[in-house]
Amino acid sequence: MRIAIAADHGGFLLKEKLRARLAGMGHQVRDFGTDSTESCDYPDFAEEVGGAVAEGRADRGLLVCTTGIGMAMAANKIAGVRAAPAQSEDEVRLTREHNNANVLTLGARYLDESRAVELIRVFLETAFSGGERHVRRVAKIAQLEHA
Repeated sequence: MRIAIAADHGGFLLKEKLRARLAGMGHQVRDFGTDSTESCDYPDFAEEVGGAVAEGRADRGLLVCTTGIGMAMAANKIAGVRAAPAQSEDEVRLTREHNNANVLTLGARYLDESRAVELIRVFLETAFSGGERHVRRVAKIAQLEHA
């Protein structure tokens, strides 16, 4: 799978570990930064990953910041992106099955590497369930998007 990944300074260390783990699993990983723990602006990285997903250059996106929330807020401004912050397998499974989330955002303050890898595994392995009601709702989300 083609995965776009990025983090701000608060998520840099976890992102580095996750990037290596994903590559080791055989995924094609494109890292959009940041490259250090020096303070930077998370919307810049959300825009890069969100753009890659929305334009079809990546199958899924992963964003890491301190809480996962700021990255989700920024990424969801991009038409075609459905970013979800999550801390449990159930949240990740449901957001894939029901919302067809294509970007997962993680909070480095709350997750260690092994927990984050498990959430990512669920995110990558869970399919959108489809079905009339979920398709209808995801289409309504797309109608809310403004260029």
